Amino acid sequence: MKLTKILFAALIIFTSTNTFAQDTETDSHNVTITIPEIALLDLESNTAKNITLIGEHSGEAGDPLDFTNATDDSIWLNYSSIVGSNKTRSVSVEITNGSVPEGLQLNVEASISATGNGDLGTPGDSITLSGTAQDLITGVGSAYTETGDEKGHKLTYTLSQNGDYGDLEIGSGTTLTITYTLSDI
Repeated sequence: MKLTKILFAALIIFTSTNTFAQDTETDSHNVTITIPEIALLDLESNTAKNITLIGEHSGEAGDPLDFTNATDDSIWLNYSSIVGSNKTRSVSVEITNGSVPEGLQLNVEASISATGNGDLGTPGDSITLSGTAQDLITGVGSAYTETGDEKGHKLTYTLSQNGDYGDLEIGSGTTLTITYTLSDI
């Protein structure tokens, strides 16, 4: 009987040792991290996105219509961008509906972004708007400008006389659609 108890005890110890021997001191598993491509653009304002630019007259006979104060800087360009390695994007602008009245010129300029983080891109010089897309900001990489008015790039519109004063006509005002596009270069 004693021998049976000893064999039974030995069997339990042997089985326990084999059971614990299958575990190791370390273990591991895989974690997959995915960063999605992002290309989002938005225009923000603390007033309204639609703006009006008007030439002024002094009311004095003989004075011209003056466009010196026909400016607006109430629109802000916000974007979020995630790009691949060694890739960049640009922000282009164009008139997609309507045309600037004869004798006038509409320009837009973007400021350097004072908010956000990443490769925010570089604004170029003032652009004379037309029906052809032109790069306003280049070199946008993985970046964000933050969202809202007074975040990102401030856009300044300037209306000025271009050409002969005789080209100006009453009622030749028009509503233009200005379109901004964030795209891969």
